Amino acid sequence: MLTIFKSGVIDPPKELQSPASLQASIKAATPEETMKNFLSANPNNGFSIGFMDKAFLAYSNRASSYNTLQRMFCGVHDIYCIFLGNLNNLCALNKHYGLSKCANEAMLVSEAYRTLRDRGPYPAHEVLKDLEGSFGFVIYDHKADAVFVALGGDEKVKLFWGIAFDGSVMISDNVDHIKASCIKSFAPFPTGCMYHSETGLKSYEHPSYKMKAMPRVDSEGSMCGAYFKVDVYSKVNSMPRVGSAANWATWGQ
Repeated sequence: MLTIFKSGVIDPPKELQSPASLQASIKAATPEETMKNFLSANPNNGFSIGFMDKAFLAYSNRASSYNTLQRMFCGVHDIYCIFLGNLNNLCALNKHYGLSKCANEAMLVSEAYRTLRDRGPYPAHEVLKDLEGSFGFVIYDHKADAVFVALGGDEKVKLFWGIAFDGSVMISDNVDHIKASCIKSFAPFPTGCMYHSETGLKSYEHPSYKMKAMPRVDSEGSMCGAYFKVDVYSKVNSMPRVGSAANWATWGQ
């Protein structure tokens, strides 16, 4: 899978940008070129969907040598989701959210996101803690022009994110796609964490602590985009309970 969000849709952590990208001898591919390469590598089972000049999602259901977990795509109520992995308690969660027994993981997390966005009865981290299994997903909410990303804590699913030369933020489970356009300005997406375009990067496993950027050096000794970990010495304000009138923008603040 590969997603591209143009500058302004996502405000990524500034530490993700590496000065080494400007000094690299390799010419970066444009995000559009990387998207074309993804589709050409998956001619029979890959497709992409674009949203004017804001977001592009590309998906293939074919398992690969670097990721054999199942992958799913769905689009409903202007919410588009790419899901990797599986949930062990899918049946129970489908019942909880009023979905049919045949609803898959992508449909489930899309409905959970829509419930949070529209009614907000629980903090987002509590909803993610209910997901049992190995998972990673990217949601683009076309209606709200918002992005939501989450990655499970068991490290079986891997996601990478980076900043391309044109300021686009790219997310993929294949690090080669990210490197092609972001050169050194990329990092693994932190496990047990969530990102929303309005509230930024947070740990849903440890929501009471802030995230800390850590320097990252590659095998060539070049500084790459920082990786992020929970800072156990820096607590955030307690998250109050919210009512049905609350919206996503207040979560985690």
